[in-house]
Amino acid sequence: MPGSNVWTRSRARMRLFPEMFAQCSAEAAFYGKCVAATTTGKQELTKNMCAKEFEALKSCFQSAVSLPVYPSK
Repeated sequence: MPGSNVWTRSRARMRLFPEMFAQCSAEAAFYGKCVAATTTGKQELTKNMCAKEFEALKSCFQSAVSLPVYPSK
């Protein structure tokens, strides 16, 4: 049965990653703005400085990749 092995499904999911992650553009922008704002001048980014924004982005990514993949024909 062609197309039913794990490698074919994995490749199909990988091809869809850009589209899946595009759903998280707002969260990515908020996280990027937080990082940029906290590292102005000589400030260094430290752990948990943008934790809230990172968690929102991580949650969005996890939701995006958990959706079922239907390969296009």
